[in-house]
Amino acid sequence: MRRPFIAGNWKMNLTHIEAMKFVEDIGYSFENKNDVEICICPPFTALRSVKTVLESDEMDVSLGAQNVYFEESGAYTGEISTDMLKAIGVEYVIVGHSERREILNETDDTINKKVKALFNAGLKPILCVGESLDIRESGKAEEFVLLQVERCLEGISEENLVKLTIAYEPIWAIGTGKTATSDDADFMCGKIREKIKKDFSEKSAQVLRIQYGGSVKPHNISELMDMPDIDGALVGGASLNVEDFIAIINY
Repeated sequence: MRRPFIAGNWKMNLTHIEAMKFVEDIGYSFENKNDVEICICPPFTALRSVKTVLESDEMDVSLGAQNVYFEESGAYTGEISTDMLKAIGVEYVIVGHSERREILNETDDTINKKVKALFNAGLKPILCVGESLDIRESGKAEEFVLLQVERCLEGISEENLVKLTIAYEPIWAIGTGKTATSDDADFMCGKIREKIKKDFSEKSAQVLRIQYGGSVKPHNISELMDMPDIDGALVGGASLNVEDFIAIINY
């Protein structure tokens, strides 16, 4: 049985002071009716502050980062290493988000190096994959997404794979208000699971958690979570609203 996993990606929002207040506000009305695993991913500048509030409020919420660099240390101005993240209590790290792929030109090869670096450090990757509207309309969405999965997981051991989460985020549904239908989302998540079964094993495919991301809101989370191959959500904008995020957690 895969435990549902809801993660909030705050992107480039909230100063460390604003982030602390936000997490305190979550604590005032916090409940977890479905016993889901919860993770919030603030900007780098707010990570330590958010961790302090989570510890003081004793909320069972994990801390995640939005990116990492694949080298351990060195002359990489502006980058953050796995050891730096571990030292402040980070457990999960988002890699391969479409915004970094499109805006910052990250490749599957770069993302593969990041996944390996995270596993080597004992951190857990949330690997994002997804297609653009053009690719979907061309009928090549499945081929495109599964190739992303294959390239980003090249050389990954099955032992490490069970610590991975894959987030299927169709690019055309991120921040647009458009959401893939629950059937469409579940179809692609199912294809990803079949790919894991083919490349690794049936056991790995059944253990691996696959989130859906892309305009996840309180009104559509229940339908998405009812799907057999959707194990959670990577939530963007709605994770910056206390009431919405709590409602999503308690779908």
